[in-house]
Amino acid sequence: MLAKSFSKLPLECGTDEAGRGCLAGPVTAAAVILPKNFRNKIINDSKQLNALSRNKLQKIIREKAVCYSVQHIYMEEIDEINILNASIRAMHKCIENLNPVPEFIIVDGNRFKNYKEVPHECIIKGDGKFLSIAAASILAKTYRDEFMTRIHEEYPMYNWKQNKGYPTIEHREAIKKYGVTKYHRKSFKLLPEQLELSL
Repeated sequence: MLAKSFSKLPLECGTDEAGRGCLAGPVTAAAVILPKNFRNKIINDSKQLNALSRNKLQKIIREKAVCYSVQHIYMEEIDEINILNASIRAMHKCIENLNPVPEFIIVDGNRFKNYKEVPHECIIKGDGKFLSIAAASILAKTYRDEFMTRIHEEYPMYNWKQNKGYPTIEHREAIKKYGVTKYHRKSFKLLPEQLELSL
């Protein structure tokens, strides 16, 4: 079972993102404050769960959380400020939308920027260690997957419903065949160098 919290402060939020390594679509972050007495034996790092479990847990987290927020940073902004800054900006936007304001922030990974005066701690593989980060990872993943499934209907040839914008062989073959779309991240290496497109 995952640890409940990192800090002794009552209003601790966990935050995480999904989609950093994708070639298309937004990077999506979530921030969650869970009740101190919250327990769940299934919640884990979203990558360790199947889609059915994640979707069930999304509903539970939304119902049980003290508060939560999910935010997308879209492709144009990713290209402008780079993916690391976009990921942190998405997490900051989430935290900004929490009510009540957290007293402590725990972040999955090892990179973050101070959010106002709120203390924070970066935790490598935190989504597999702490409930609030795991909950944030589930919300970020499910909301982003829903976005990619919607835009799949517009560009079905890339099969985003299945690959969610990640650089699979199938996705790269589709880019080679059909070119890039408004949803692709132009600053990313969309194809190997010998197959580069002129954008």
